[in-house]
Amino acid sequence: MEYYNTKNFQEKCRNFGICLSDEQIGKFIEYYKLLSEWNSFMNLTAITDFDEVILKHFVDSLAIYQAEIFQKTLNQKKIEISLIDVGTGAGFPGIPLKIVFEDLQIILLDSLNKRVNFLNTVIERLELKNIKAVHGRAEDFARHENHREQYDFCVSRAVANLSTLTELCIPFVKKNGYFISYKSEKVKEELSAGEKALDILGGKIEDILEYQLPDSDISRSLLLIKKEKNTPKKYPRKAGTPAKEPLGGKI
Repeated sequence: MEYYNTKNFQEKCRNFGICLSDEQIGKFIEYYKLLSEWNSFMNLTAITDFDEVILKHFVDSLAIYQAEIFQKTLNQKKIEISLIDVGTGAGFPGIPLKIVFEDLQIILLDSLNKRVNFLNTVIERLELKNIKAVHGRAEDFARHENHREQYDFCVSRAVANLSTLTELCIPFVKKNGYFISYKSEKVKEELSAGEKALDILGGKIEDILEYQLPDSDISRSLLLIKKEKNTPKKYPRKAGTPAKEPLGGKI
């Protein structure tokens, strides 16, 4: 039986105020095994070393717990707290969040069906409840009445400029809900154009949390964007347009 040293993982999570149970650790290990297995025949991640996956995918996904509004909402013990992960890829941050915060109702949205098949395998193998992987583009999915402005939180670790991401993500968020974008340390370069897009889409940057991943020199930022008013019906524009013609202009 293969041995995985998870002590560092537990210690890193404690930096964010998260204490993992043995059951949760077991699910993360199973997730890693599936990620490695599927990555051998399809491109899910360039990061494959166990410790690197722990730090750069699992711990980074859980960093959202630093956001006071996220903690506060979870602690309200609502019947349902809904979250959509746009451009989830191999399931980050949505699956780590589901493993730790079981009460979250989560949709994982990705445009590649092969990745959705992987996500469904993870969900089944880990016996995760109230989480669903969906194949589709955000530009189309955000127009469905069952999903438009229906979520307490939208999250994304997708690599795209802030203007593009806001157009893809803000339409999913309820009024007074939040879009939380995981960004690199260079986020300030995107803010000017991004704020123009947010003004059009009904959002406003409430806070920027800058941090380093524990025991590393890797800098990250969380952009907390509050949905203050409804998004005009014409947004998002047709598939591909938000990336080609960002509302705030190209960076």
